[in-house]
Amino acid sequence: MKIYYHPASTTSRPVILFAAENGIKAELQLVDLFTGEHYKPPFEAINPNHLVPVLEDDGFRLTESSAILKYLADKIQSPAYPKDLRQRARVNERMDWINTQVCRDFAYGYVYPQIFPTHKRPSAEVQAATLAWGRERAIGWMKVLDEHMIGPKNAYLCGDQMTIADYLGASFVALGEVVRSSYAAYPNVQRWLGNMKRLKNWKQVNEAIDGYAASLNDAQVQPL
Repeated sequence: MKIYYHPASTTSRPVILFAAENGIKAELQLVDLFTGEHYKPPFEAINPNHLVPVLEDDGFRLTESSAILKYLADKIQSPAYPKDLRQRARVNERMDWINTQVCRDFAYGYVYPQIFPTHKRPSAEVQAATLAWGRERAIGWMKVLDEHMIGPKNAYLCGDQMTIADYLGASFVALGEVVRSSYAAYPNVQRWLGNMKRLKNWKQVNEAIDGYAASLNDAQVQPL
């Protein structure tokens, strides 16, 4: 089994973390996003979407972080992707919500334009408008996450048991810390993210993005 990835990639980290936590042996093939390797012909032949991660398993190739997590969980019969119809539907719902609302408005609409030069808008006016829109939308989604999905009683996104939705969601929500967000206004989100950070492989898997965050100065970023 091989996983094409980059350690700073928001969508790669959930897959690498799940594999590490569950003892899944895989060859990790670095794709250097910062030099544009994902747009060069060798990788384009593997994934014409020019994105990581990509999973290869005995001749079977799979893209999209959410799909890869589901595949790996089923492959090892992990309880993190329950078989019960309604429990599984809830996990799928949470993952779809993260992949649409949070990914679109928080990651691509607010965090990435601040931290990645390739996502910065072409003028100060457009950049400011983009961040204002993304911030407003992201705050709304964080309130939904804090008050309705996690709430005061749940330890994880789908209840008291960790699921693959938590692996996916934690990677995206942790992006807020890259732009110095404390999540103090969202205590349930803060508590849930703390639960995820206690995973034994969290620190190692997130070392690259944490290092990148440390390289940014406060003037470059706006907290949520």
